[in-house]
Amino acid sequence: MSQRQSLGVLVRRLFHVKLGVLKQHAGELITPSVYSIDAVKCQSMPLISIVVPSFNQGQYIGRTLQSILSQSYSNIEIIVQDNCSTDSTLDVVASFASDKISFHSEKDKGQADAINRGFQRASGEILYYLNSDDVLLPNSLEFIVREFEGDPYIDCIYGNRLIIDEWDRLVGRWVLPYHDENLLHAIDYIPQETLFWKRSLWTRAGGRVDDTLSFALDWDMLLCFVKNNAHFRHVPYFLGAFRIHSDQKTTNQYEKIGRAEMMKIRARYPRGLLSRWLMPIRHLCFLLSHIRADKKLMSNVSD
Repeated sequence: MSQRQSLGVLVRRLFHVKLGVLKQHAGELITPSVYSIDAVKCQSMPLISIVVPSFNQGQYIGRTLQSILSQSYSNIEIIVQDNCSTDSTLDVVASFASDKISFHSEKDKGQADAINRGFQRASGEILYYLNSDDVLLPNSLEFIVREFEGDPYIDCIYGNRLIIDEWDRLVGRWVLPYHDENLLHAIDYIPQETLFWKRSLWTRAGGRVDDTLSFALDWDMLLCFVKNNAHFRHVPYFLGAFRIHSDQKTTNQYEKIGRAEMMKIRARYPRGLLSRWLMPIRHLCFLLSHIRADKKLMSNVSD
């Protein structure tokens, strides 16, 4: 996704704020010892349903599926919901000889509709969707199951994000400091490719995402979760990687559609006057905590 050098992005770069900035530096190899989670063991084996919405991403979907199938956790179902791709997608998916993958090619109304169709076919206790150009980082699934086991009160878990380019090179990272439910009403920093939730929450929240949205559907879903009393947890580990490349939705489309969707969502989930007044301070505190968390991470790496 292209990202023009807006004033906001330039200010973030000046003050070393990485949240909200996509390409942060030139591509470099990912160091597994720095960004990977150690293997863990969990007591139970709930089924995890993973929906992969797809449209003409044959160049990347193989790496997406491989990142899932190479996980240490095996009780999964992968539902590839494809919008009648005309590129190599079908051949790439067919090359994976796995009974864990089901492929469904049918015309849909866009990403949100594909996600809804995929989850209608899902039967897992834990739900997750991964876009067909993003990847899951090693050992993430078993780690997530253990986190849910450790606290049955939690409905939704997410982590930190790596940003990669077309060649799987690291070009950035988002280290979130903590979960702030109030800030989520103003801006969404939660990395979608790291987000897992329980089926019970999905059912409670209506069991679908808004298929009229193109850009902000995950933010709307999160606020719907909040409205339905979801209990969130942020874990300070990298769980997934978001890929930036030239074929993504363009900045022009974002300007024409994305901003309007954000206004629609803010109107759908209004905040009180005091909350709006305090939001700039809350946002600043969050970003300062992010800078400290990111520096601490890199300091630990260099030690």
